[in-house]
Amino acid sequence: MDICDYILHDHDEQRRLFAILDEVPRDDARALGIVWHRLEVLLEVHAQAEEELFYPRLLQLGKGEGDKDSAEDETLDAVDDHDDIRKGVRAAREHEIGSQEWWDAVHAAREANDDHMGEEEREALPDFRHHATPQERHDLAVAFAVYEAEHADGHGVDSSDRDPQAYVDAHS
Repeated sequence: MDICDYILHDHDEQRRLFAILDEVPRDDARALGIVWHRLEVLLEVHAQAEEELFYPRLLQLGKGEGDKDSAEDETLDAVDDHDDIRKGVRAAREHEIGSQEWWDAVHAAREANDDHMGEEEREALPDFRHHATPQERHDLAVAFAVYEAEHADGHGVDSSDRDPQAYVDAHS
């Protein structure tokens, strides 16, 4: 088991659930709500698991990859992206499932998530692969899996925004 592969698996699941939303008839609020709830929890738990486990370790080991000059830059961007995803998720909660306003909020969360996953896959994950030992990658994957399982129902997840610079300062 490898944390980078585990995160990529979560990304695939997020993409799959957004695609399922595209397939559900727009007037089937019950089905939309069920799929969205699963996706909403996955997005929230995944972001928090990354912030609790992955990014602190990246800050210690990383050197920067892709368009980023440092692990700090990668992390600042990731935490900011997580906040954008959270904003979309929170906005969706404020509207009737299936309404145009709800879809607008879902699309905002999706767009922020797509941007985040792409950047993470080009920057943070390769950076971690290059600087973490196989054992560290394994141990972190196990901890990540346990964290996600523990919070699979969404309870205990803090969906409030983070100050990216304060986060980096606290974990550097």
